[in-house]
Amino acid sequence: MLRLSEPDPHLQASYLAGLAELVAEGNAHYFDMVHPAEPGYPGADYTLSTLADPDVFAEFCERTVDLARPESPRPAGWVTGTYLWMVEDDEVLGRISLRHALTPFLLEVAGHIGYAVRPSARGRGVATRALALMLPVAAARGIDPALVTCDEANVASRRVIEANGGRLEDERGGKLRFWVPTS
Repeated sequence: MLRLSEPDPHLQASYLAGLAELVAEGNAHYFDMVHPAEPGYPGADYTLSTLADPDVFAEFCERTVDLARPESPRPAGWVTGTYLWMVEDDEVLGRISLRHALTPFLLEVAGHIGYAVRPSARGRGVATRALALMLPVAAARGIDPALVTCDEANVASRRVIEANGGRLEDERGGKLRFWVPTS
């Protein structure tokens, strides 16, 4: 059964296998974290090659969990957020994130919730179930409804959002913007 899990060092092999799939299709940014150092943020270089080191992977997991704490350093423009993995039978199938606030950019383009499913797990309802599991997390943070967006051409993601009660507000710059009730 699919569950949402905090990043866990014990899932390293599965996470790296998913990241390798995303690298192959040119979408590594869905699973890695690469940001230069800047004032107040030490930078991040978590890629398929750096995450192969168990110590670096454990640091990556800890740092990802810490992004939910307001006092944690984060890249410029990032808001506090909860980042969870979609896990089934100890296999990482994807990741889902909840941004606790909306900046002007997030309001226009990215919304409160974003998700990515590794290619080998697509088409099985994973994202639909993960979004359903994330909605109560959003509600617990006082977010209701949640803004969820997708590319205009991404029919699969649109179906995920609509299956979870999303109501289309509009299209802006190629992005469809849906409001999804969380309670």
